Amino acid sequence: MSGGIIALIVIGVIVLIVLFWAVAQYNGFVRLRNLVQESWRQIDVELHRRHDLIPNLMETVKGYAAHERGVFEQVAAARSAAAGPVSGPADQAAKENQLTQALGRLFAVAEAYPQLRASENFGQLQAELTNTEDRIAAGRRFYNANVRTLNTKVETFPPNVIAKMFGFQRAEYFEVDNPAVRNAPRLDFNGNGPILDR
Repeated sequence: MSGGIIALIVIGVIVLIVLFWAVAQYNGFVRLRNLVQESWRQIDVELHRRHDLIPNLMETVKGYAAHERGVFEQVAAARSAAAGPVSGPADQAAKENQLTQALGRLFAVAEAYPQLRASENFGQLQAELTNTEDRIAAGRRFYNANVRTLNTKVETFPPNVIAKMFGFQRAEYFEVDNPAVRNAPRLDFNGNGPILDR
């Protein structure tokens, strides 16, 4: 074998290695992008469940505190905004933030009505909402972990070369801005009266 043929074989092997690496990187980006989208859809399902529970919760509270119209209007407006179209996870997080704050005010109203707190329907709705909030929090952690992995790969060299070539971009985190509402509102009815715990 002449030196030219060996050089061509070496170049061919190097090209094949680079090609296989590029294909592997591309497929990795596709997998990560799909994982981020799938984990967002799981959050979306739980958010819809949360939005569906709120009208029933409001109706139950209205049965005991119908004169609290301002609170009901705030919750309804925040629910409509959160359930409406959004531009992405950050926008959804901001709207969910407002809804969580409005729900906190609704639960504060409920504290003033012992008969409401004792209502089986209210207790069931509250438990379902708390369960849904927990599932949203777990989904948010899973989604954000996937976003972090994708974003790291998009930004690190040499995978970022493939990302730029094929248009893979950073994904948005789903985060609550206000630390006071990072946890779901939870009522704790101890022997001394209700406490709104965040």
